[in-house]
Amino acid sequence: MNVGMLWFDNDTKSDLLTKVSRAASYYQNKYGKQPNICFVHPSMAQTKSEDQAIKAGKIEIRLTKSVRPHHFWIGIQSLNGVAVT
Repeated sequence: MNVGMLWFDNDTKSDLLTKVSRAASYYQNKYGKQPNICFVHPSMAQTKSEDQAIKAGKIEIRLTKSVRPHHFWIGIQSLNGVAVT
């Protein structure tokens, strides 16, 4: 993903999948496309392995220390440089 939306959600009562769903809903309403990938800090997930992908419906959640805690970098994964629509 080269372009995405940065979303902040520090709601302590919601789990990761709920937060990703909220971000995805906002993304779809704003840009008219359903996101399919979201990057989050490992501290946001039950697993700490950055190699393990998590799914929230059709959205793949990847863990990376490049994204700060409580932030979600969400967008559309591209294949071979071509955006998937």
